[in-house]
Amino acid sequence: MDTLWAALALVLVVEGLMPFLAPRAWRDTFRRLTEMSDGQIRFIGLASIVLGVAAFLVLTHA
Repeated sequence: MDTLWAALALVLVVEGLMPFLAPRAWRDTFRRLTEMSDGQIRFIGLASIVLGVAAFLVLTHA
């Protein structure tokens, strides 16, 4: 369970980097994201899930 909390904490750190380092670029990217269709957003979400699971499997089985 400690590993899960550490992973979630790391996600928060990574998610906070872009708005902290480049707030204008982050805002523009977020604005473009809100203009996408639901299907496009779902595809991005699915691609993120697949890449994350693949990276996890590669890293844990290496």
